Amino acid sequence: MSINGTLVAQAIVFALLVLFTMKLVWPPIAAALDERASKIADGLAAADKAKSELSSANKRVEAELVKSRTETAARLADAERRGQTIVEEAKVKAVEEGNKIIAAAKAEAEQQTIKAREVLREQVAALAVKGAEQILRKEVNAGVHAELLGRLKTEL
Repeated sequence: MSINGTLVAQAIVFALLVLFTMKLVWPPIAAALDERASKIADGLAAADKAKSELSSANKRVEAELVKSRTETAARLADAERRGQTIVEEAKVKAVEEGNKIIAAAKAEAEQQTIKAREVLREQVAALAVKGAEQILRKEVNAGVHAELLGRLKTEL
């Protein structure tokens, strides 16, 4: 065979191989590549969507954190105000209780002073009676002396 015939035969075989590949082999490969490209595109779209959702979720979380911090600060301030109010009320109650105790102690001291004065008056009257009795033993009229001593007792 001549080189021209071999070259023509190889060109025909090559053309048949190209036709066979284009008709039977290439469509499944192209379909697989198209399917793969669509999956990659869908994956990229899903990633972009997830990225935007993550961004919006982060914004919502940040807003909730700000809201939570604000509420926490408000609650702490409220609790501090309540604590101050309770302390002030306790101080007022303590002052009132102290004033009551002081007033009661003053009243008790006054009563004890009055009782002590009465006891002293009675003792002075008894001493006066004894002294007068010793001085005036010689006089007979005891009723007049008792009346005088009673007046002396009331004066003291």
